Amino acid sequence: MTSRTPRTRTGFPRRRRGPSDADYRRLADFRYALRRFIRFSEEAARRAGISPTQYQLLLFVRGFPEGSPTIAGLAERLQVAHHSAVGLVDRCVRAGLVERQRDTSDGRRVRVALTSRGQTVLLRLVRAHSPEVDRLAAALFRGRVS
Repeated sequence: MTSRTPRTRTGFPRRRRGPSDADYRRLADFRYALRRFIRFSEEAARRAGISPTQYQLLLFVRGFPEGSPTIAGLAERLQVAHHSAVGLVDRCVRAGLVERQRDTSDGRRVRVALTSRGQTVLLRLVRAHSPEVDRLAAALFRGRVS
């Protein structure tokens, strides 16, 4: 009869001792894969003529679960302070990427929506990112980054 080491949801064994060398390698490989993806994403955004944070904002506006987001919703997604999200939205408005719209159910609330230019830029970036996301997922699934 063999004993199995219980594992966490992430696949790490539950132990009383510290992490193994394989655990450190796995975490290092994970961070490396993420960093490579982020670098790819930042460079793709710059090639499209926008900043990496503008790309993130466009993506979060389009992918927001409840329709057009509020500034507070965007601040949460971006993990920034409210005033930082306001500044980013202002820059995106000036660049013609997004527009502010009054909420139809609560006129005090402002929503952020993509403009046609913002939709075009975002579509091009999402198409460029899709193969890279597939590579990242495959690398993480294999547990090795190439």
